Amino acid sequence: MKIAIAGASGLIGRALAVGLTADGHQVIRLVRHPPQGPDQVRWDPLAPGGGLDPAAISGADAVVNLAGAPIAAGRWTPARKAELRSSRIQGTATLVTAMAAASQPPPVLLCGSAVGWYGDTGDRLVDESAPAGQGFLAELVRDWEAAAQTARQAAGARVTSLRTGIVLARDGGMLARLAPLFRFGLGARLGSGRQYLSWISLTDEVRAIRFLLEHDLDGPVNLTAPAPVTNAEFTAALGRAVHRPAVLLVPAAALRIGLGELSGELLTGQRVRPARLLAAGFAFRHNDIAAALAAEPASGQPGH
Repeated sequence: MKIAIAGASGLIGRALAVGLTADGHQVIRLVRHPPQGPDQVRWDPLAPGGGLDPAAISGADAVVNLAGAPIAAGRWTPARKAELRSSRIQGTATLVTAMAAASQPPPVLLCGSAVGWYGDTGDRLVDESAPAGQGFLAELVRDWEAAAQTARQAAGARVTSLRTGIVLARDGGMLARLAPLFRFGLGARLGSGRQYLSWISLTDEVRAIRFLLEHDLDGPVNLTAPAPVTNAEFTAALGRAVHRPAVLLVPAAALRIGLGELSGELLTGQRVRPARLLAAGFAFRHNDIAAALAAEPASGQPGH
């Protein structure tokens, strides 16, 4: 296959590109810096009127859009919120414009999304049929998915929204930041600890994306492991994985003072079931949190 990837330098995009290339597929990496190899094409996701040459993706079997500014990098100031929105919504519009203008439009768009779609679900288990929740992140994800859906009419593409949970990975993301703290005995439960965390190992995230490249599932698909855990359960599991106690507590008030509106995403959560992946026959390699942590950075052992 010939696959164009936006966000190919990010945690998920990098792993996906490496795996596809190793298996003999042709990968086109859409980058914002000057190209540094024959597999790279420069694009400007925020350019008015389109910042990607349609010829660059013409004839591709699929476009995978994983581009977007990091959600949890600092307080949600008005400027930061605007960046989070434009990097996703305008970036997706740029890709759709190029797909529609290509002489051979790519027939598939897999576009990033997030379980933030559901808002705070408490202990209620939800799947892809659940409506959008409330709050900034839920609204952002709703508009992001709507921008991707325009590729159906504009380019005749199958559009799949990758509603991803917290990705557990050795070399980046939340776990790479938390593991050193836990190893020093500074692991802490956040607030009540009862809020749910829907997670997926990086290995299964990449496997699921590749599964969706090859299987005709459109619309929203939850990319989360089958067994979401509470924050307290995650904290205890990570402590066990690094052989350190994790008995500290960060009060909700302290998080609100330090992080502002962003703290709401840490003190609430989503209990999500990957119903459509399971129904399609996808087999997770890491079904429970202990298996994922054993495969990723907490153990210090290579993932598998």
